[in-house]
Amino acid sequence: ISEGSGDNIFIVKNGKIYTPPTLNNLKGITREAAIELAARHGHTVIERDLGLFDLYTADEVFVTGTAAEVAPVTKVDGRPIADGKVGPLTKVLMGAFRELTQTEGTPIY
Repeated sequence: ISEGSGDNIFIVKNGKIYTPPTLNNLKGITREAAIELAARHGHTVIERDLGLFDLYTADEVFVTGTAAEVAPVTKVDGRPIADGKVGPLTKVLMGAFRELTQTEGTPIY
């Protein structure tokens, strides 16, 4: 797995965040912001190749992108991720990203 259709993908497993390296995929601005926000909240993001097994067995999955911002993924191929609910770390990053865009972003009217 390298990316979604215009989104970067992240998984959370045992408290660690993983995302594929950007060698052959989107070098997203939102991806970089999410990595920085994770660091601000005490989490390191590890870049490594991911496969379907990683997605199926993840504690949380989320994607990042200009349109998606930080968005939870609760099912993959019809299979629930963990309990099928938005995970706690994903919620933290969603809130942190929203705060970032409201305080440092430029309003568009």
